[in-house]
Amino acid sequence: MLENRYDFVMIFDVENGNPNGDPDAGNTPRVDVETGHGIISDVCLKRKIRNYVQLVKEGVPGYNILIKPDKALNTKFTEAYEAENLKTGEKGKKAEDVAKARDYMCKNYYDVRTFGAVMSTGDDPCGIVRGPVQINFGRSISPINIQDITITRQARTTVDRESSGGTEIGRKSIIPYGLYRAEGYVSAALANKTGLNEADLELLWQAIFNMFENDHSAARGKMCMREIYIFKHDNILGNCPSHVLFDKIQIKLKDGIEAPRSFSDYEITFDAAALPEGVSCQLIK
Repeated sequence: MLENRYDFVMIFDVENGNPNGDPDAGNTPRVDVETGHGIISDVCLKRKIRNYVQLVKEGVPGYNILIKPDKALNTKFTEAYEAENLKTGEKGKKAEDVAKARDYMCKNYYDVRTFGAVMSTGDDPCGIVRGPVQINFGRSISPINIQDITITRQARTTVDRESSGGTEIGRKSIIPYGLYRAEGYVSAALANKTGLNEADLELLWQAIFNMFENDHSAARGKMCMREIYIFKHDNILGNCPSHVLFDKIQIKLKDGIEAPRSFSDYEITFDAAALPEGVSCQLIK
């Protein structure tokens, strides 16, 4: 059981890469069109956490990952019914059977008991799990500058395309540099319903800190998790609103810097002395 609520802030950056492409914009980096600030979706961040857990816990009971492209989700829901010796393939399932299947999914899938899941599809539904860990969209501290880089490819894909020459032109969209901030929450009350425990929570912090280290690619460039602030409340429901804690971390450009190109171009201040009573903070960097 978890006895403490947590809030956390992730600060990370990208250099010469595309941290999260937008399919509606030719896969260029996501951007707030009104302000020019970069955006990274919660789905993107959770995908990296899932991938890390799958990498370090592969084959370990209780640490399967539900959301991955190995088989249809409804097939996994049916497996839960089979494992609990429940009837499969019939509509109109009893509420107690759905509850048993839901508990099975929480017990065996790390991402279900962490992030939650909607598992109410197919003939063998496993209900809906509200995840105790929630992550907001990441947002860049400064407006980003998207650059389209022209590239060439030597190998053609078809014989017809070879007839027009030996090479063809392609495009790559990158951000020269961007520092991002994302915030998250851990509800102890919900964790105690899904079975998320202290060991799972430690794995979460480990996965967040290392989420980019086993996810490198030429498209994403150089991505680094710079700092993680973990606020721990001394009770299940918490001692203060999350935004009070988040506001104590301020990030701004250093004087004289107009076009940031590195982490050292920013100044991060944290008002640790003014934390509310009952709240402590751990800094990982």
